Amino acid sequence: MTIRVVVIGDVLLDRDIDGHVDRVCPDAPVPVVEIGAVNERAGGAGLAASLLAREGIEVRLLTALADDEPAKRLSALLTERVPVTAILTASGTRCKTRVRSAGQSLLRLDVEPPKEEPAIQGPCDVQALEEALEEADAVLVSDYGGGVVAHPEVYGVLRRWASQRAVVWDPHPRGAQPVPGVTLATPNRSEAQHFCDTAGEPDQLVVRLRDQWQAWAVAVTDGGNGVFTAAGGGPATFTPTPFDHRGDACGAGDRFAGTVAAALGSGATARDAVERAVSDTAAWLVAGGVSGPAGAGLRIPWTTEQDDAAAVIRRVHGGGGKVVATGGCFDVLHAGHIASLEAARRLGDALIVLVNSDDSIRRLKGPDRPVNSLADRLQVLRSLRCVDAVAVFDDDDPCRLLDELRPDIWTKGGDYTAEMLPETPVVSEWGGRVVLVPYLAGRSTTSILNRTTPIDERTV
Repeated sequence: MTIRVVVIGDVLLDRDIDGHVDRVCPDAPVPVVEIGAVNERAGGAGLAASLLAREGIEVRLLTALADDEPAKRLSALLTERVPVTAILTASGTRCKTRVRSAGQSLLRLDVEPPKEEPAIQGPCDVQALEEALEEADAVLVSDYGGGVVAHPEVYGVLRRWASQRAVVWDPHPRGAQPVPGVTLATPNRSEAQHFCDTAGEPDQLVVRLRDQWQAWAVAVTDGGNGVFTAAGGGPATFTPTPFDHRGDACGAGDRFAGTVAAALGSGATARDAVERAVSDTAAWLVAGGVSGPAGAGLRIPWTTEQDDAAAVIRRVHGGGGKVVATGGCFDVLHAGHIASLEAARRLGDALIVLVNSDDSIRRLKGPDRPVNSLADRLQVLRSLRCVDAVAVFDDDDPCRLLDELRPDIWTKGGDYTAEMLPETPVVSEWGGRVVLVPYLAGRSTTSILNRTTPIDERTV
């Protein structure tokens, strides 16, 4: 099924200057950036549209374009993947240049149109706007405060269509408030505080905005903490993020809103769309975000465990780091598992856990195992701070999956020797190492399951 999403909003020209920093300027306490690469891309609503188009979503972008050189470069970048219709004319193209090093932004330089002139000029091509909305499964309003969405004719058309299409509204403090009846609005926490004119908690802000905007649902994003959603007439629900991303999160809001729109266009409920978007945005950030490979992340409905692990490995190796992997059933997680996992994580920059499938465990342990399903075991492992990703294998050993992922280090508990492990010759083929980590004697899933007397009834 092809999903058709119309994106409406302000476009920007984004420029990334990536370089290397190893010294400080002698005449001022600032880093010296040795420029390695300069890349340009569409920003704002252009980025939101481009990210969806890379995933096979049928996207059409409606925006305002200026008659200047940056607009020509912007059009060339966009039309490679996204059909663009200029329904308005802009007085100038907004440009944002980010100077980065090692994945971190050091400085941003903005060029804005002249303030003496109206940002948006001339009448709106209402017919083109109406025709695009007629063909859409979902609409993403990507407001960057440039005047496209706030234009009276655009705003009026969106107001009429809000009850007829799945409309996701990504607001901006300098832009327009969502029209009544939107399916879902996606402000971040600071934007929610701005529109509520108060500094409340996200679970309170999201309910207030849902009622204030007369929206079917509102999702307030709170960075690495997660997303609070108020849908229908109920209280807020919380969706945590799989990990707390501390690197460059540029574009994460566009990714989140776009995934929500695509999910709603495919028939998902608001809560399901938010859960998919949280999972997708996390996978996209792990893969490098706007600087990562095209197509990293968005999966409808979900990304696979192997995709997640491969993305972590690409990110870590791309930064010159080491990847550690370990494996096992992890059927009943106990202190021995935790000690081994924490020790393994200290050997490198990321830990991938290779987990036996349910069928694999039954073949190895018998018909009564596993005690906990694969889904439950994966959820428990992902909750551990020392685990960066998981991957599942259905064989009796992880050798084939190991050969696909190729971590730098493979670890097992100290109750083994390297010679005992079938993984040792496989890991050695690509120059990897096998390292044994501490093993806590007396801790095993089998011994735990064999206990029939509660601990508090035993004599010491």
